[in-house]
Amino acid sequence: MSASLTSRLAIIQSAPVLFDAEASHARLVERLRAAADGGADLVVFPEAYVGGYPKGVNFGAPVGLRTDEGRDLYARYAAGAIEVPGPGTQLLSKAIAEAGVNAVVGVIEQGGATLYCTVLYFDRAGTLLGKHRKLMPTAAERLIWGFGDGSTLAPVDLDVGRVGAVICWENYMPLLRTHMYRQGVQIYCAPTVDDREVWASTLRHIAVEGRCFVVGACQYARRADYPDDWDTSFGDDPNTALIRGGSCVVDPFGEFVVAPAYAEDTVLFADVDLSQIRRGKYDLDVTGHYLRPEVFRLEVDETERL
Repeated sequence: MSASLTSRLAIIQSAPVLFDAEASHARLVERLRAAADGGADLVVFPEAYVGGYPKGVNFGAPVGLRTDEGRDLYARYAAGAIEVPGPGTQLLSKAIAEAGVNAVVGVIEQGGATLYCTVLYFDRAGTLLGKHRKLMPTAAERLIWGFGDGSTLAPVDLDVGRVGAVICWENYMPLLRTHMYRQGVQIYCAPTVDDREVWASTLRHIAVEGRCFVVGACQYARRADYPDDWDTSFGDDPNTALIRGGSCVVDPFGEFVVAPAYAEDTVLFADVDLSQIRRGKYDLDVTGHYLRPEVFRLEVDETERL
């Protein structure tokens, strides 16, 4: 950690151009530069920023059936996933190093023949330090994404502090949250596509419970970010918001450093002071003096199984 406890965070509330890797990478580079120009030390991207979130389609899979059209769409989607490490992460490393920022980036990972919803951690030199694969895809996500294991749950140490990521509705898994707190996470990133207003209450609870800073990074995606032949129930108006944002930053006392922002493609900035964590843990440390280890125990299998 740097000598200073204060860092500037940038949250990218944007979306890729689905099925257009070149345009999506150009957009990512542009957002990185905007964050760097704003003085960011750490940049947090939403869930599935590289590869995209296939909002509103069923991949031709009603119960008991699969269609050829659905298989074709899945193959098209899988073509946008990246290997970790691989050429896609090398492109990310180069862009992040040029911006000179630490970064947390949501990607769709090609792991063998299976796709995973993954978060990657990079330092300012563009070094890939680690990843986290989503443990529990939600609802129809289970059709297209595999399940992560316990081997990718560790936060990473950056010059802004100890940074970890829990993806979207994984944040409703109390034992996973507890494991993150036990590992000393200071900047708890929650990349997501959940744009409901109630999501902010989840992030506020986590911040108070874990006495950490929570960064909610949500996509802002319009119909225009998806291909013209994208067959969804959202219609064809290019300005229709498929994912409306709601990114925010919460301090260890549950107060908004940056309130949820909706209905705009933007880069949000927040200055955070990690000394607030120590002040908060004075009266609540859920993996310390508030733990009651003689009553409760948490066991985590960190074996790599995939």
